[in-house]
Amino acid sequence: MQAELDRIVSEALASFTQAPDAPRLEQDKARFLGKTGSLTELLKSLGKLDPSARKEAGAAINAAKALIEGALDARRRAIADEALQARLAQETIDVTLPGRGRGRGTVHPVVRTQQRVEDIFRSIGFDIADGPEIETDWYNFTALNNPENHPARSMQDTFYVDGQDAEGKPLLLRTHTSPMQVRYARTHRPPIKVIAPGRTYRVDSDATHSPMFNQVEGLWIDEDISFAHLKGVYTNFLQTFFETDQLKVRFRPSYFPFTEPSAEVDMAFESGPLKGRWLEISGAGQVHPTVIRNFGLDPERYIGFAFGSGLERLTMLRYGIADLRLFFENDLRFLQQFQY
Repeated sequence: MQAELDRIVSEALASFTQAPDAPRLEQDKARFLGKTGSLTELLKSLGKLDPSARKEAGAAINAAKALIEGALDARRRAIADEALQARLAQETIDVTLPGRGRGRGTVHPVVRTQQRVEDIFRSIGFDIADGPEIETDWYNFTALNNPENHPARSMQDTFYVDGQDAEGKPLLLRTHTSPMQVRYARTHRPPIKVIAPGRTYRVDSDATHSPMFNQVEGLWIDEDISFAHLKGVYTNFLQTFFETDQLKVRFRPSYFPFTEPSAEVDMAFESGPLKGRWLEISGAGQVHPTVIRNFGLDPERYIGFAFGSGLERLTMLRYGIADLRLFFENDLRFLQQFQY
């Protein structure tokens, strides 16, 4: 029997050594250690031997089995190591190459303008207020001297949403950030100095208008605020925003229901490609007494001014952009120009 065991061990070791991969190795294992393997058959034959011979033969078979299993485990580890090395060689990374990295994002040009406007007004003592974009009829229209059926409401076609206010009137997407002026003034005592930047909505869309646009409105209420303060504050803002005092500012009479007197604010650069061309930049005026009263204040005591400017308009003039729709198309070729 020993000669037979030596033959089986020799064949097993040779087969395991030559096995090229794990599946072939397991097949070779079955030839020697499987249910019908050659070593297993010898174990089955022990029952035919007498007790004295059975003990000696069993020990020899177990020793042979241990050799075979040891060789099998060694070859398994060798095959696994070879597979790992082949995979590492295939997936080699040259760590000396420069990293690819991720594309660096940037602030949207309109958001950059809003941040700049906030910084300028904050530096002269104005607070920054933010409020809901879904508004009630009272805050968006009535409180701003736009009573129901007033013709001025047709100037601000807007989007209505599901839901009603306490008076049963439909809620709407705000058409300006002026409602935030009312909300702020009703919770603060004069002097009131605040700007309200944010998104607004109107049914309008072309190269210079968008159904959604960004706006900043300003308000200064106190006991002795005049139109001269408005001219000084807004002229200083434009000079600071455009980083030049080489511009002209004019105030043209106009109409807004929430101010009286009202004015359109125009500006003209004294140099550059837009030299001498007057551009409408804002609407402004002395706050209407009715609106002061809706602030919860006495219009006989308090007075002030308000203004509103489109952030897209300011951005277009600052960066020389001709079409407002570029801000909303998310074209990286356009947006990456502002990556600094």
